[in-house]
Amino acid sequence: MPDTRSDGALALPDLNTIRAAHLRIAAHVQRTPVLTCRALDAAVGASLYFKCENFQRIGAFKARGAVNAVFSLSDAEAANGVVTHSSGNHGAALAYAASRRGIRAHVVMPEDSARVKIDNVGALGATVHLCAPNVAAREVMCNQVLRDTGATLVHPFDNVDVIAGQGTAAVELLEDADTLDVIITPVGGGGLLSGTAIAARSIRPAIRLYGAEPANADDAQRGFRSGRVEPVAPTRTIADGLRSTVSARTLAAIRANVAGIATASEDAIVRAMRMTWEKMKIVIEPSAAVPLACLLERSIDVDGARVGVILSGGNVDLDRLPWQPTP
Repeated sequence: MPDTRSDGALALPDLNTIRAAHLRIAAHVQRTPVLTCRALDAAVGASLYFKCENFQRIGAFKARGAVNAVFSLSDAEAANGVVTHSSGNHGAALAYAASRRGIRAHVVMPEDSARVKIDNVGALGATVHLCAPNVAAREVMCNQVLRDTGATLVHPFDNVDVIAGQGTAAVELLEDADTLDVIITPVGGGGLLSGTAIAARSIRPAIRLYGAEPANADDAQRGFRSGRVEPVAPTRTIADGLRSTVSARTLAAIRANVAGIATASEDAIVRAMRMTWEKMKIVIEPSAAVPLACLLERSIDVDGARVGVILSGGNVDLDRLPWQPTP
């Protein structure tokens, strides 16, 4: 899909585009289940419906967007492979998608990325290019790979096909729980929230959409209020998958379709993650716990509502769980 519209505005998918993406990726991704939990309902005072993308291929919703982007390429574009920059789930997702199409993938990763993440991307068939852990070095390395290979860049979130793919999770959620009042997703770069909001508001115009992010990385909330991209300052959060800054494209989609952005404290994120493990008996990563953390801290008013929560992923270093004593 073109990057801009005929009027020069940044392009975004519509519901038809998202439904087409759903058909395109069906053979390559999981239709993940929707689970409920009475104990968590009682804790937040609402009926919660969890879309379990932690059960997705490569353990995260990112598989949807990456597969849609890769399989949307023409044969000529695909011939030279794809490239992206990522420290985690998107890199693995692109490697997986490229392997399904039988093309090469290049993933630029910070040299201080967790060894398990680097090894995982390589094991999925991608060529890993390590760079210094800063934005400038990442962009230099990514541009060098583009020049050397002629590969197509698949941005982690500032990409129409990626956003359309991410929106397919909301289509499934509303098919399985069709009377929802609210949907909440984590927000980092904004691809998941943008796709979710476009799909859900098109299917159910009265539904309320919220993003959830760490208070320590609140660029989406600030951008939602100001109307401009507000870069994330250097920060530390256990939800490291949400440290990206929203793009102009995703911010536009969010401000047009979303009721608000909530934030959660680090303590609440850990509490929500542990509660999910203990009460639902499933593994989620810290970023996936942020929506529940916001509900526990009452930063979103959902009293008595039917609330869909997209659990974005379940990739966790089991040797470094946040409630374990520090060695």
